[in-house]
This record gives sequence, structure tokens and C-alpha cells, in this order.
Amino acid sequence: MRRPALAAGALAAVLAVGAAAGWAVASAGEEERALPVPAADSADAGFARDMAVHHQQAVEMSYVVRDRTDDEEVRRLAYDIAQTQANQRGMLLGWLDLWELPKVSADPPMTWMGMGDAAAGEDGALMPGMATDAEMERLGRLNGRQAEVLYLQLMTKHHRGGVHMAEGCVRACAVDTGKRLASGMVEGQESEIRLMAGMLKARGAAARP
Repeated sequence: MRRPALAAGALAAVLAVGAAAGWAVASAGEEERALPVPAADSADAGFARDMAVHHQQAVEMSYVVRDRTDDEEVRRLAYDIAQTQANQRGMLLGWLDLWELPKVSADPPMTWMGMGDAAAGEDGALMPGMATDAEMERLGRLNGRQAEVLYLQLMTKHHRGGVHMAEGCVRACAVDTGKRLASGMVEGQESEIRLMAGMLKARGAAARP
């Protein structure tokens, strides 16, 4: 069946909204380009690189648990985290492209926060809060409530590490856009930490220290 054609007025309105949106995006891009470009070893660049890596693991964990449980509450949380952090990761990598800065650094993660080698944990945990290789493998083997509890525990710890890094950017980053994103991360992830505490309690468990 053919869809009815838009009335002339409605079509004009759609085109006007589209044009306005395109202008806004273009203007935002020009505004970003007009800002001073941070140095490769700046807090802004370090935050963008490290948080992109941090977010990637959160996305991976969320997709893993989605396939290990039928619980709608956990699946909904995992979907929200995966979508939010994948989008934010794209923004962070996009900034590095815009600044024409490398996406990887020879320096250890979180050097921009004065942590350097102290940031890395054991067994593949690159930064505070990140799961180890063994924990990721275990999550991929569990099902049902066991998978839910481990995911909530790992993601709570992951968020704590993310909040710590985002707070570092709020203090040290120079580009306002990055500081605003970092501030939003702190607020959003602290809210999810509180939510996950209740979800763990409902499952007879608690967050790890």
C-alpha cells in the first residue's frame, strides 16, 4: 500500500527541522574545531583514550550476560549500559580523531592521572575496576542467577573505577565538552551503582569490596 503523501505544510516543517538539525551539528563541529587542540599527553587525550578502553569492557560484559540469563531486569540494565557506553566510547574516539591525536599511547594507562604503572592490576586488568581475564572467562561460563550476581558485582566495581577516572577528568581536563561528559558519567554511573546494590540484595548477594 502506498503511504499518503505529506501535506505541503507538514513536508516543509520536516525539511525545516532537518535543516536546523544539520546546521546545529555543523555548528557544533565548527565550534569544536575552533577550540584549542589538547596535547597528546594532556588529561583530555589521556581520559579519552583510557575511558574508551574502560567502556569497551563494560560493553563486552553486558553482551555476555545478556546471553546468559532470561531475567528481564538484568537484561534491560545490561542493554542500557552497553548502549550508553558504546555511544560515549564513539564520542571519545571521535574527539581523538578531531584533535588528530593517536588512539593509543606508549605510556601506561592513567599516566595523565599520575598513576602510570600503578593503575594496572593482575591477569589482564588494565585499569582500576576492570575485570580480569579469569573473571571475564568465568562470566562467560555461568548461567542464570550466578551470571546475574557476578555481572552485577563486576559492573559495580567497573563503575567505581570509571567514576574515579571521570572525576579525574572533571578536575584536570581543559576542554569543557570533555569535562561535561565526565561529569555526566559520574552522575549516571553512581546512580547505576545504587541500582545494582538493590538488585544484588534482592538476589541474596552484595557488591565486592
